[in-house]
Amino acid sequence: MAKYELPKVPYAYDALEPHIDARTMEIHHTKHHQAYTDGLNNALATQSPEIQNMELTKLLANLDKVAENVRGAVNFHGGGYENHALFWNSMKPNGGGKPGSGILDAINSVFGNFDSFKEKFTKDTIAIQGSGWGWLTYNPQGKKVEFTTMPNQTSPRTKGLVPLLGLDVWEHAYYLKYQNRRADYVNAWWNVINWDEVDNRLSKAKS
Repeated sequence: MAKYELPKVPYAYDALEPHIDARTMEIHHTKHHQAYTDGLNNALATQSPEIQNMELTKLLANLDKVAENVRGAVNFHGGGYENHALFWNSMKPNGGGKPGSGILDAINSVFGNFDSFKEKFTKDTIAIQGSGWGWLTYNPQGKKVEFTTMPNQTSPRTKGLVPLLGLDVWEHAYYLKYQNRRADYVNAWWNVINWDEVDNRLSKAKS
């Protein structure tokens, strides 16, 4: 089977300073994301070629096709692999601010306005118990964006949702700089969001 490889971060580890520090970025990428990459490859190694060659996004949306004895590992490591690939590209130096019209219109139609969305995303993501992610997603059935939280590394794709913008609130994502101050990390993250990338994801999800 073709093995998954650790995706590159599209900027230097220190590029998101002071909001996300370089050392955290380096460890998060080279250690944690690498572990999900290795774990996914190990889990898939025992599966049929059909499963091994299935696109990861489809695999996460159809976990019932995976053998039960490795389903949990594919869910965890596969979700971790894609979640982090999305995460790195959801951020950029000098990011933040308000999004452009496409994603902004979608947010406004559901949440009323951007500030209300930001408040909900921030509050509910800070409140996640233990480890997990806060997500802005697209629901193909309802044809609208939604906010949801997911535990551990479970992908929104397992609920039939397309991930657009996710925030990792596992402690390894922020503890070196923020210690136990998750709220400070979440609030700082709004300054590095790559809204162009999020808008592109929404356009693809709608097509």
